[in-house]
Amino acid sequence: MIKLKNWFVSTFGTAPAEDEAAQEHARNLAVAALLVEVLRADYDVAAGERRQVLESIREVLGLESAECEALLASADWMVDGAHDLHQFTSQLNRTLSHAEKLQLLEQLWRVAQADETVHHYEEHLIRRVADLLHVSHRDFIVAKLRSTGG
Repeated sequence: MIKLKNWFVSTFGTAPAEDEAAQEHARNLAVAALLVEVLRADYDVAAGERRQVLESIREVLGLESAECEALLASADWMVDGAHDLHQFTSQLNRTLSHAEKLQLLEQLWRVAQADETVHHYEEHLIRRVADLLHVSHRDFIVAKLRSTGG
């Protein structure tokens, strides 16, 4: 039985009877991990950026403060062991609508802008995430402009 489940997971990315709560948690963790990736992209984690990550988690996922803190801690740990962005974006491609992807991109921009300087590493990372989420360059720019209120 375990071999069959492992085959389903490796082939389809999910077990046939995987429960909804586990899928929701995986989605939430992927969202938080991408926010953490942007937080760390310029190698200078400012307090304002960390606060923005928590605010972005709350905004995108609708979680309470304690849940946001716990999710951020889990995402921090997960990003430490991550070898690429695909593990996060593939999960989100399966679960997010196009509008939700745009909302996430907007929040990624807000994290990058939280220290009032968008480092080129942050911009490059957000561009890569947009590409992996199959978001057009036009929508990438729209999300950037929306994040600044422009």
